[in-house]
Amino acid sequence: MRHVLSALVQNQPGVLAHISGMLASRRFNIDSLAVGETEDANLSRMTFVVHGDDAELEQVRKQLDKVVTVVKVHDISSEDFVERDLMLVKVSATPERRMEIVLLVEMFRARVVDVSPNDLLIEISGQERKIEAFIELMRPYGIRELARTGRIALVRGTPGGGDVL
Repeated sequence: MRHVLSALVQNQPGVLAHISGMLASRRFNIDSLAVGETEDANLSRMTFVVHGDDAELEQVRKQLDKVVTVVKVHDISSEDFVERDLMLVKVSATPERRMEIVLLVEMFRARVVDVSPNDLLIEISGQERKIEAFIELMRPYGIRELARTGRIALVRGTPGGGDVL
């Protein structure tokens, strides 16, 4: 089963290595990992996607709760959450094929962020399946380079304004 974990951690060196090492030592492969500052400069939010059964993930969550630099960790997989991925992709774009690519870019609500004589650099964000579909459509044109952020996610607004990770 796919799990999306969201952790608030102290914003200090070594936290990422510690947590990713702990997951690796328990034989969890991290499918996606994104880390960034939050609204509080002292905290970072780590969002990671892993696969495993519920019992295994509960064990990992409990282990993460014991790490001093972890403020709070939550498996948001069962929550109503918004998830996004950001990708930059450089695609071979000969002048005769450029318009086809631009039309696909528009259909996916992406945008061209750089143009060179033989390439287009495209930015796209959205759910993982949208990004994957766009990659498959770009393959025939020739993907020269690709970079992705990994998934980020937040739980949607809460009833009663309760505290959510």
